Amino acid sequence: MKGMTLIVKQISQLMVPSIFLLGIYVILHGHLTPGGGFAGGILIAGCFVLLVLAYGSDEVKSEVRKWRASFSESLGIFMFWFLAVLGLVQGSYFFYNIIAKINPGHPGQLFSAGIIPLCNMAIGIEVAGALFAIFITLAVLKAGEKL
Repeated sequence: MKGMTLIVKQISQLMVPSIFLLGIYVILHGHLTPGGGFAGGILIAGCFVLLVLAYGSDEVKSEVRKWRASFSESLGIFMFWFLAVLGLVQGSYFFYNIIAKINPGHPGQLFSAGIIPLCNMAIGIEVAGALFAIFITLAVLKAGEKL
């Protein structure tokens, strides 16, 4: 896939940092406002998809490998599993909110939800990695071509 015009490339360079920052904001504030890991992960994956569409898959192929997207997906799943099992390790039940027990915080503050923001981060990493891996597989890989 060939890249787009210079205007599209320049606009995408201006838009990607803002969209990426919005995705991080949605993930971190997901327990206080509408959003969370899934919505923020979609925004972050959209940044990378926009870059691939603007610059073309030929130029991106040298920079992006499928294993990176797969690694981030696996990392997000492992983080989510680790947070769930952490309650069992502490002698309580599965998905026990151990941080809220240690530091209860005040409702409405950023760090008032215990492990929920950490779970949102894990979900965001997993969703971004999975969606980008799907996009790379569909957009870059042609019949019999390997990434």
